[in-house]
Amino acid sequence: MNILFIGAHPDDCEVYGGGTAAHFSKLGHRVKFISVTNGDAGHHVMMGNELVDCRSKESIIASQVLGVSYEIMDNHDGLLEADLRNRSQIIRRIREWEADIVITHRPNDYHPDHRYTSQLVQDAAYMVMVPNIVQSVAPLRKNPLFLYFQDHFQKPYPFRPDIAVSIDETYEHKIRSLDAHSSQFYEWLPWIDGVLDQVPADQEGRINWLKGLWKNHPSDEVKKVLAHWYGAEHASNVQRAEAFEICEYGRKVSEEDIKELFPMLKNSKL
Repeated sequence: MNILFIGAHPDDCEVYGGGTAAHFSKLGHRVKFISVTNGDAGHHVMMGNELVDCRSKESIIASQVLGVSYEIMDNHDGLLEADLRNRSQIIRRIREWEADIVITHRPNDYHPDHRYTSQLVQDAAYMVMVPNIVQSVAPLRKNPLFLYFQDHFQKPYPFRPDIAVSIDETYEHKIRSLDAHSSQFYEWLPWIDGVLDQVPADQEGRINWLKGLWKNHPSDEVKKVLAHWYGAEHASNVQRAEAFEICEYGRKVSEEDIKELFPMLKNSKL
């Protein structure tokens, strides 16, 4: 299968789906991360081409850790718009990857780049099958399953998990992929959160810092979904998970379809 994660910034796909991506990769499927912006606003010291180059190098390391392809689009961080040009670019990339699954942000989010990335992917969800749109790339004959990353925002409605993946086997891969983005997790984000002085200097301390930030412990709601897919006994032992919500604009799927699309959902009771 061909799996496409589309985030707004370099590191978003790793944060919200790195463990699941590593699962797909380990099972032999083709996985690609796309960052719709180049991340050139995400630092308090570096800027411009220096920051773009830094984040590009970090993304290459992360891609190697997870076993995925990686593309960073040339849109400025913080200035993304859900316009026709960008929609065409997203349609093109979904078609070129011949995606079976596309995963992105939900449309209600604190960051405008996240919201507009979601809007662009939603707007592409039907158009990827329309031959007269973006005529230079053949349309897909089967619509992908479109999914949303998990988030904590409540309005206009909270995240509703439909699929939950145990990442106990790949959690260390996820943490190592976040560690690759040192400009973000050890510099920029701690600076903007006012905790830069708390970042450990040693590598082991930094890894533990990341594990404290990104625990991925399943909520009670996610535990119910894990039990649905893995069975209650298996799910009760899951320590780390990533969850996804189905976007109604893409492929309509049955539970059997989901089991085919997410083969890591082992020991399902269905």
